[in-house]
Amino acid sequence: MTNWMGKSFIIIGAILVLIGIFVLFKDTMPFLKYLGRLPGDINIKRENFSFHFPIVTSIIISIFLSLVIYLINKFR
Repeated sequence: MTNWMGKSFIIIGAILVLIGIFVLFKDTMPFLKYLGRLPGDINIKRENFSFHFPIVTSIIISIFLSLVIYLINKFR
């Protein structure tokens, strides 16, 4: 039982490190600075209210992660 749990913690830690690197270098990579501001992302600003829902960005990230998981499972 602890074998799969240890592997899970290592994988989760590696994913968190990759997310941290992504956030750290987001401003220096020109193609990453537009994530969250793509055409199709919902952005509503009023006097006392602001709403932002990055739907297109979420779809693109979902497709990318699905492709990565598919490739990992294919070569395992």
